[in-house]
Amino acid sequence: MKLNKIIILILCVIAAFIIFGCSQKNFIQGSKKFKVVDEKTLHDAANPIVTITMENGDEIKVELYPKSAPNTVDNFVYLANKGFYNGLTFHRVIPKFMIQGGCPKGDGTGGPDYKIKGEFAENGFYENGLRHTRGVISMARSRENDSAGSQFFIMHGDAASLDGKYAAFGKVTKGMDVVDKIVSVDRDSKDKPKVTQVIKKVTVDTFNKKYSKPETIK
Repeated sequence: MKLNKIIILILCVIAAFIIFGCSQKNFIQGSKKFKVVDEKTLHDAANPIVTITMENGDEIKVELYPKSAPNTVDNFVYLANKGFYNGLTFHRVIPKFMIQGGCPKGDGTGGPDYKIKGEFAENGFYENGLRHTRGVISMARSRENDSAGSQFFIMHGDAASLDGKYAAFGKVTKGMDVVDKIVSVDRDSKDKPKVTQVIKKVTVDTFNKKYSKPETIK
């Protein structure tokens, strides 16, 4: 009888050890999915600076972070230098969440004739630890991880639920008051501004550094 109790006790200890060990393993694996980085470590005087000029003359300046999402940055610089974004709009605005633009069709269904790989943790790209906090710029996509093209969004508020699921690649350094203004306009049931928010042009200062043509997926 005592022997049975001892055996049961040993089995309970082993089971507890296995459960604890598994939970520790899952925690470690989970931390690899999204490892937060200090934004200060991403800042570099040589990083490209984007200027989004609205039709009314308002400007939003964004520092891009090649360390977080190198191919995503290459893609944005490439499209901006081609003049792709000139004349497009912020077609979707949601207060305390984000403003979205970069769609040539103006309805969220358009893009260039290619897609790029999603540089975020849930897609196996663990180097990107930039959080989706106010002012961060990130790539919009469909449900498919590798479906981003030209559409991007700028965070109006914080959204931790997006961390590790979308390719964040920079942050607004000047002009959040412009973002506040854009997001506050009247909008329809699909969050489309009733007064069109036109992007006159998007330019990039790369400080004489050359950026590669992005790796794409057809």
